[in-house]
Amino acid sequence: MQTVLNILSNFNTITLAEMEGVKLMDRTDTKYTFSVTDLLHILPLVKDKYKVLVVENILINRYETLYYDTPQLTLYHQHQAGKRNRYKVRHRTYVESKIGFLEVKFKNNKGRTFKTRIKEETVCYTFNATHNDFLQRKTPYTATDLTPMVWVNYSRITLVNTTSAERLTIDLNLEFKNETTTQLHPKLVIAEVKQDGKAYSPFIALMKQLHLREGSISKYCLAIARIYPTVKQNNFKPKLHNLKTLLTP
Repeated sequence: MQTVLNILSNFNTITLAEMEGVKLMDRTDTKYTFSVTDLLHILPLVKDKYKVLVVENILINRYETLYYDTPQLTLYHQHQAGKRNRYKVRHRTYVESKIGFLEVKFKNNKGRTFKTRIKEETVCYTFNATHNDFLQRKTPYTATDLTPMVWVNYSRITLVNTTSAERLTIDLNLEFKNETTTQLHPKLVIAEVKQDGKAYSPFIALMKQLHLREGSISKYCLAIARIYPTVKQNNFKPKLHNLKTLLTP
């Protein structure tokens, strides 16, 4: 059986510089979860519709992301309750390119996602004055409100539509961890279509054809629910149940 990397090697490639016009910091997101076996079937079917991002001659790039929350997990609980106008705060490191950012993601009551960030090469275990200014401008929180909560690390394939402003990220080899616990999820794949609006997407069309339904759960919320199993997760229980076979080692 072909590996994911073997299949990707048949795609046309796109560089970071060429992808500049498809950043989509203001966008709509559509998520899917499925297995690595499904991914091996899906990728050849979209080869002619998307280019794959190449960074330092690498087609599958490693991301290391530290998420912050209040000690009471306010940001998590807002997501769990389905609240709109909600935030995520994280530090992300792009391992191969050795670039890091402190980022804020905001989802408004129209379902649009806005991402803002400042460059920060070093992982922020504590925040300085520059970080605090950024957080106060972009969130209702200050640096003293937030603390490191969970790491979400994964390998990412980034595909870019050859004809429209659409990016598709495919995350695999997921790892969730805090200071005491590490969980690996090698079967799980999380795909996310990022668009400026609801234009036609070859990937979404393929998902419908394969009867793989849209299912939205954030990697942060999934990590919290797995690493801190006693937290409230009522609204996530159906999604977690559906993912049960993919979340076993």
